[in-house]
Amino acid sequence: MSLRRCLRSFLWTPLLILLVAFCYAVPAKAEGFQPVNPDELKMTAEPQAPGAPAIILYRQVDRDDTGHTAHENDYFRIKILKEEGRKYANVEIPFFKENGNNIVNIRARTIRPDGSIANFEGKAFDKTIVKAKGMKYMAKTFTLPDAQAGSVIEYYYTLNLAEDFVFDSHWILSDELFTKSAKFSLKPYASDYSHMHVRWSWERLPAGTERPKEGPDHIVRLQAQNIPAFQTEDFMPPENELKSRVDFTYTEDFDAKDAAQFWKSRGKKLNGFVEGFTGKSKAMEQAVAQIVLANDSPDVKLQKIYARAQQIRNTSYELRKTEQEQKREKEKQNSNVEDVWKRGYGNGREINWLFLALARAAGFEAHVIYASDRRNYFFNPALMDAHKLDSDLVVVKVDGKDVFCDPGAAFTPYGMLMWPETGVPGLRLDKDGGTWIQTMMSDSSASRVLRKADLTLAESGDVEGKLTITYTGLEAMEKRVEELHEDEADRKKFLEDQAKDYIPAASELELTNKPDWTSSTPPLVAEFKVKIPGWVAGAGRRALLPVGIFSADEKRVFEHTDRVHPIYFEFPSQKEDDVTISLPLGWEIGSLPPVQNLDAKAAVYTLKAENSKGSLHLSRKLGLNIMLLDQKYYAALRNFFQAVRTGDEEQIVLQPIGATASK
Repeated sequence: MSLRRCLRSFLWTPLLILLVAFCYAVPAKAEGFQPVNPDELKMTAEPQAPGAPAIILYRQVDRDDTGHTAHENDYFRIKILKEEGRKYANVEIPFFKENGNNIVNIRARTIRPDGSIANFEGKAFDKTIVKAKGMKYMAKTFTLPDAQAGSVIEYYYTLNLAEDFVFDSHWILSDELFTKSAKFSLKPYASDYSHMHVRWSWERLPAGTERPKEGPDHIVRLQAQNIPAFQTEDFMPPENELKSRVDFTYTEDFDAKDAAQFWKSRGKKLNGFVEGFTGKSKAMEQAVAQIVLANDSPDVKLQKIYARAQQIRNTSYELRKTEQEQKREKEKQNSNVEDVWKRGYGNGREINWLFLALARAAGFEAHVIYASDRRNYFFNPALMDAHKLDSDLVVVKVDGKDVFCDPGAAFTPYGMLMWPETGVPGLRLDKDGGTWIQTMMSDSSASRVLRKADLTLAESGDVEGKLTITYTGLEAMEKRVEELHEDEADRKKFLEDQAKDYIPAASELELTNKPDWTSSTPPLVAEFKVKIPGWVAGAGRRALLPVGIFSADEKRVFEHTDRVHPIYFEFPSQKEDDVTISLPLGWEIGSLPPVQNLDAKAAVYTLKAENSKGSLHLSRKLGLNIMLLDQKYYAALRNFFQAVRTGDEEQIVLQPIGATASK
C-alpha cells in the first residue's frame, strides 16, 4: 500500500469515501462452526493441488456496508495434509489499526484426525508485521491447539471498519493455498440523502465461475470452486493485479453512459476542487516575488519555486498526532493556497497545489494531474473507478517541454516523480474535464548506486579499506523516505546492512560519515570502513581473486527455469562499481579475465579488470531500462543474468613477482 495513498487527504465526496481499505479477504457471518465432515478428515491429498501441504476446504466472506459501522465477517476451514502444513495453525489476521479498523469475535478450533475437537481458549495478540519497503501493518495473531497432519483447523472473526466511512470493498479470491469452495456476499451502502451507488468489476475469475450478481434483496453474491493457489515470484507485478478478485466502487457518477462521459464529469469536479483551492493569484504573485529574480531563466525559476514548496512542513509524512496534541498546537485546516503559504504547513496535496499556484503566478502554464499509483495495481480507465486515481502531481511547460513535478512527495528531486507515479496514465485536469496522458519514466542513469572502493589486499587474503556508496535519484529518495522517522543509530545500521547485502561473502562494515538525510536533490552519500576476510583464496603459488566484489544481488535473481508471471521492476536503475585494490609487496597480476560487454538494449552489463601500476582496477556496470516485461521474454532475461553471474565469478590470478603465469 502506497505511503501517499495512506497519508494524503482525499476530496472525493461529501460522504468522505476512504480509499485505503485493506485488500485482504475478511470475515464471514458465521453463526458457528460447520459440522465435522468425516470425508474431510479422511482426506490425505487433493488431486487439483498435488503436493500441497494444506488446502482451504471452505471460505466465506460476508460484507455489510449498511450500518453505522461497516463490517466484514470471514470464515476459514483448512485441511492440513502434510507436516509442513502445520504452519497454517499460526494465524495472522491483518488489519490497519490507524484507519479505525479492529478485529473482534475471534473463534477457532482444531478437529483432530480422530474427530475430537480442541477449542482455542487463548488470547489473540496484536503484532506489527513488517513487509518489503518498510510497509507496516497490524495483525491479530494466535495459534490453534494440537494441529497436526490430518487435522482440520477453522476459525472465524469480524473486522469492524471505521465509523461513518464508506470503504472500497474487495473480494480477493486467490490465496497461497488451493481453495475447494468459497462464497462471497456484499450488502452495499444505500442512503436517502446521497446519490451513492456501487458498481463492481472482476479480474481472473476461476474457470467456470459465474460473475457476481445482485439478488432481489440487493445483496451481491459470488460462489467459486477450485480456486488455484497463488504463486509468488520475485520481481512480479503487484499481487492485486494478478490475483482473482472482485472490486466494488462507490460512486455518484452511476448514470454515466461510457468511460469518456464518466471521466469528463469526474474531471470537472476535480478541477473545481483544485481551482477553488488555488484561486489566490494576488497573494501568489507577491509570494513568487520573494522567490525568483526577474533575470532568472525559466528552468531556474521553476527550480527555485519547487525548492521553496518543499520547504513547507509536510504533514503527510508526520507521525499521527493525538487529538490532544492537535488541540494544543491549534493548527487550523487550510482552506486555500494562501493559508498554506502563510502558515507554513500543509499535506502533500496542498503543497502540490501551492506549487501549481506559484508556478502559474510566475507565468508558467501548469496543470494538476490525477494519476494512479502502480504500487498496488495497474490502472484501467475503462473500469471507471475514480478512487484509483489516488496520486496527484503537477506538469509545467518549460521551454516547450513538459516537466513533471511532485514537491508534495518527500525527498523527490526536481523533475522526477516517486516511482509508483512514473509510466502511468494520468488525467490532466482542465475546465472541460481533462485529457489522458502518460506520466514520465526516468532513464536508468537518473537513479544510480555508485560504489567506489579503495582497498588493500593483505597476505592473509583479506581485503580492507574505504567504501563510498552514492545513491542518486529514486535510489536516494526511497532510502530517505524509509528512514524518515528513525534515529541516527537505526539509520547507521540500515546503511551498513544495505552495504553488506551487496557483498557475496561475510564482511565487516562501519559507517564513518554522517549522510544528508534531509535534502531532496543532493545524492545520499555513505562512507564505510570495510573488511572482507578471506576474499582471496590461495592455490599453490598462486592466489585467486573473484572480480564480483559487489555482485550478491545478481546471484539470487531469476534462478528458476520456469516463470508464471510477467517480470516487473519498480523503476529503471544502474549500479556502477569503481574498485581499486593495492597488492601486497612481492605480488603481481598474473592474468586477467576477458572484458565483459553485454548489450541487450534494455539491459546492459560491462566488466573490465585492469593492471594499473601494480594495483588492480575493476570497473563494473549493470543498467536496467525495464519496467514491465512479458513472461514470454523470461528465458532471454534469465540468460542475460546467467551471463552476468558468469562474468562476476571470473577470477584474477595473482602470483609472486617473477613467477610464470599459467595459461
